[in-house]
Amino acid sequence: MSTHAADSRYAWTRLMATLALMTIGSAAMYVVSVVLPTVQAEFGAARADASLPYTLMMVGFGLGGVMMGKLADRHGVMTVVLIGAVGLGAGFIAAAYSSSLWLFALAHGVLLGAFGSSATFAPLVADTSLWFVRRRGIAVAICASGNYLAGALWPPIVQRLVEAQGWRHTYLALGLLCLLTMPLLALRLRTRPPVGQPAAASVRPGGPPPVQPSNRPFGLSLAQAQVLLCVAGVACCVAMAMPQVHIVAYCGDLGYGVARGAEMLSLMLACGIVSRLVSGMICDRIGGLRTLLLGSVLQGVALLLFIPFDGLLSLYLISALFGLFQGGIVPSYAIIVREHFPPAEAGARVGTVIMATLFGMALGGWMSGVVFDLTGSYHAAFINGVAWNLLNLTIASTLFLRFQRSLHRRQPLLDHAGDGGGHPVR
Repeated sequence: MSTHAADSRYAWTRLMATLALMTIGSAAMYVVSVVLPTVQAEFGAARADASLPYTLMMVGFGLGGVMMGKLADRHGVMTVVLIGAVGLGAGFIAAAYSSSLWLFALAHGVLLGAFGSSATFAPLVADTSLWFVRRRGIAVAICASGNYLAGALWPPIVQRLVEAQGWRHTYLALGLLCLLTMPLLALRLRTRPPVGQPAAASVRPGGPPPVQPSNRPFGLSLAQAQVLLCVAGVACCVAMAMPQVHIVAYCGDLGYGVARGAEMLSLMLACGIVSRLVSGMICDRIGGLRTLLLGSVLQGVALLLFIPFDGLLSLYLISALFGLFQGGIVPSYAIIVREHFPPAEAGARVGTVIMATLFGMALGGWMSGVVFDLTGSYHAAFINGVAWNLLNLTIASTLFLRFQRSLHRRQPLLDHAGDGGGHPVR
């Protein structure tokens, strides 16, 4: 049992170690985007084939997240992070010595994805949600910001290392970094989360009505609600992957050079950090479902802007807007699960929804490459992303409307309970 309370000073210092681990552990998903043009040229592959390592890594990332979440529930998150350190270190080194694109892709899917980065995303997000009650939204946002902090830091660093030393030596250096730093940070996570805490954060004056976890979230069965959230997660991240995975190659095709694309990716994800933090504060005030709905609308607007504007300055500006608009979407799923589903199942369900978002990133990265190969341009790929974003918006709107109706049905009973006529409905 933990000797530290939720929202304590220890919880905040632990969060800083978690942030550092996610920043290091998420490097692989951004590094492969930067080296995509170089790897494609070296192995003489088509754009869709060169996108395969990213796709396999994200699939492994998602599947591994569920597995690592269960291991964390049983053995603690420190053990999981140590497994991730070995997976990332071995994965980068194995990829560096790959003699074919398929071996390169396999190293990303199995080692970097399933046994590496998966240990430093969903398990850390779920663990963080258990250490906070009053500030759960901003705490989860800070934790998840490590993923975008990685995106802001690693692309320009890796681009310069690739230019100076080549992508193979760059991968070797990253492998050694993971093996040396992550075990030290993992020691900070030895303490298990506190138990018996409330499931939802306290209600702020003027905020939305309190959300009670239920066996019928949104008036649906647990399985139905989980499936809808997973489909929404796939859809939003198929749309999200188009700029994130292909912006470097897109800039190269337009004649601006891959270095400009790496700068745009870094800018996009740096703005995503700001978005995640602001969305966390918004989430603490309006709840996870409303935050998801807001993020979906704004991401769709940013994707639409990519279609008519392809000037260099325009792409920098739109990349920044895209980062600002979509950064809070994925963390909002974790908050939705904590607010609407039974708390005892939060870890597994958060891992499952996060897995769906990662599958969406994998599908979106590969699909955009296929559309490019078929059409010879990224114009249709952006349109495809807008269509998937509309699917996400439709699901988010449906869940929001169902939740609003359930509140209206509950309100007379809550008023009756408040007058002493009964017990609060749960």
